[in-house]
Amino acid sequence: MIKLNLVREIRELKNQLSYSKKYSFFFGAGTSCALGIPNIATLTTEVEKALKDNSLNYFKKIKEDLTSTYPDKIINIEDILNQLRQIRSITGEKDDKSYLDISGKSATELDSEICKKIYAVISTSETTADLSNTKKFFAWLNMLNRDYSKEIFTSNYDLIIEKALEEIKTPYFDGFVGSYEPFFWQESIERFVDKSDLTQNWIRLWKVHGSLSWFWKKNSESGSHNIIRVGIISDIKNIDNELVIYPSKEKYDSSKKQPFVAYFDRLKNVLLKGELLFIFTGYSFSDQHINEIAFNSLRQNNRLFILVFFYQDSEVEELFRVSSSYLNLTVFGPTKAIINGTLGEWEYNEDDLKPNEKSDSYWDTENKQLILGDFNQLINFLITNSGKKENIEAIANG
Repeated sequence: MIKLNLVREIRELKNQLSYSKKYSFFFGAGTSCALGIPNIATLTTEVEKALKDNSLNYFKKIKEDLTSTYPDKIINIEDILNQLRQIRSITGEKDDKSYLDISGKSATELDSEICKKIYAVISTSETTADLSNTKKFFAWLNMLNRDYSKEIFTSNYDLIIEKALEEIKTPYFDGFVGSYEPFFWQESIERFVDKSDLTQNWIRLWKVHGSLSWFWKKNSESGSHNIIRVGIISDIKNIDNELVIYPSKEKYDSSKKQPFVAYFDRLKNVLLKGELLFIFTGYSFSDQHINEIAFNSLRQNNRLFILVFFYQDSEVEELFRVSSSYLNLTVFGPTKAIINGTLGEWEYNEDDLKPNEKSDSYWDTENKQLILGDFNQLINFLITNSGKKENIEAIANG
């Protein structure tokens, strides 16, 4: 495997960050894990522990069925939710129709119960999460070029981003409008605003897997569903509407396709819209829909450049197998990287540093690895090299 000069590549990264006119980000589960939110494996375990009686039996039955069908895959809570929603679809949510001896009605009730357990686990962990670095990130992002809208896409359904933005009083927009029961407005996502628009400097936040603050509200007359956004919830157990997280691959109601279709269209349009530096962090490239949009955009837009920061080298190797042909994709891992379509290993030589250069913001000398795959370390790197660290920390600290 070829050797890649780490200092030279980091220097190139700093230049990209300094001179790029337009940035967008995709935050995966790793960004929340870095702040103390449970990962998918822990979440699956915690939800299973919280279920009882028939709910637990149905949960285990689905999990065992999926494990036998996909023996090489570790089944998680999202796989189980997806299967539950398939059952709801094929049974019409009826009590007299079943799959795996689970009726449509029981599947619907279990789906709702699981989502409430997920809400309880994540919302509890949010109370102890340290928002300081997330606030620093958005303070940094706010200081960048103001001639375009900053777009944040995330597959996380926790409320860390919203809390951080509101604590530093940074306006953002997520496609919902209104005040009593904010509703999703598709036209607002399809439109790109110009410099004369008051909201142009607002952060755009697109949550492609739903949110702990979204609920399905059924129209009693038409039977269709609308998504509404709510504020602080004091008791999730008494909420009748279904929580909107991790939408199933097969939507069982056409009214439930939004806002997810609109968000993915927005992602595609952002990636294809001229010059852009797009950064993935905390994302393992496990969602084929998102991957296809990213790879197709790399082929179609020669002014798009994607940076990926991984926490594990295995993720670098896996991505290389499907992305080696993309020269406008750079991937950073702890000891391995993909540069110009080539997989290589980092080679760090302190002598490569210029007199005023330091490597402690990106390189762990003791363990001999790049640390930017850790979301907290990436934020530190961004603000350290911005030249505005003191101002950013002042904003973040209120």
